[in-house]
Amino acid sequence: MNQPIKNIAVFTSGGDAPGMNAAVRAVVRTSIYYGKEIYGIYRGYEGMIDNDLVKLNARSVSNIIQRGGTILKSARSQEFRTAEGRRKAYENLQERKIDALVAVGGDGTFTGLHNFYKEYEMPVICIPGTIDNDLPGTDFTVGYDTATNTAVDAIDKIRDTALSHNRLFFIEVMGRDSGNIAINSGIAGGAVAIIIPEEETTIEQLIEKLDETARNNKKSSLVVVAEGGKSGNALEIAQQVQERYSYYETKVTILGHLQRGGAPTYFDRVLASKMGVAAVEGLLSDKTDMIVGIRNGQIVFNKFDDIMHRPPEIEAEALRIAKILAI
Repeated sequence: MNQPIKNIAVFTSGGDAPGMNAAVRAVVRTSIYYGKEIYGIYRGYEGMIDNDLVKLNARSVSNIIQRGGTILKSARSQEFRTAEGRRKAYENLQERKIDALVAVGGDGTFTGLHNFYKEYEMPVICIPGTIDNDLPGTDFTVGYDTATNTAVDAIDKIRDTALSHNRLFFIEVMGRDSGNIAINSGIAGGAVAIIIPEEETTIEQLIEKLDETARNNKKSSLVVVAEGGKSGNALEIAQQVQERYSYYETKVTILGHLQRGGAPTYFDRVLASKMGVAAVEGLLSDKTDMIVGIRNGQIVFNKFDDIMHRPPEIEAEALRIAKILAI
């Protein structure tokens, strides 16, 4: 049995994701519910090194569940990658008598916290907050649902213009090395083709698909491109298609950081709340060096080493459905 936890600190790190505030709120209020002191660390690992911490109470997190971004702010820290930087962070936490950490972020956040745990054995738990939905061990990450809905909303608006002209739109969505946003926004937005990092799509295959739709007298088309696709980004793909295929006038829209912002959906608010409660309760029941997840509607705890070296898997059924419907 570890020493009882008395003081918990929560921080957000890496790219912001809608729902991070809801997760922070849940961690703060759950900690207070169980009689623990709770601190917020500003700017992630940078704030930990700079001793930029503040004690929080239940009112500190009022009226934030509906807000995008993160009230604790976020930053990437090169210094924390060094043993000296982690030592400085640990000394600051010790000075405040903080004896457990909850992080909200993606794989880089988790890797940093895992290294910190190995060196100092401070209890730590991570909540997966990333729009990419690219972490094994959980069906959904906080922020993914909102980002996908944002992409679908943009695709719907672009379709109005596409239908008014004989145009082919290439719409680039975020996702880094994961095609989850692309596949599901592409299905929901009626894309004729979806280009993702997990699957090779040649320009020849794409043109063949566009030719097929043109023969069916389709006057506009949308192609959704994940930013990390093997065939290049949306601009590069559109240029190659334009040079070899003149049926459509070609346009490109890059959604970019638009997908990170905005109020989180109800799904992300509830998911973040569940995971925030689970993170604190996990720490208090001696779970450490773990990542909270949700599988088949149930909260689970994943050991870092069990999942962080497994590549994320794309949903094969969603990919199959996308191909069937794109005619």
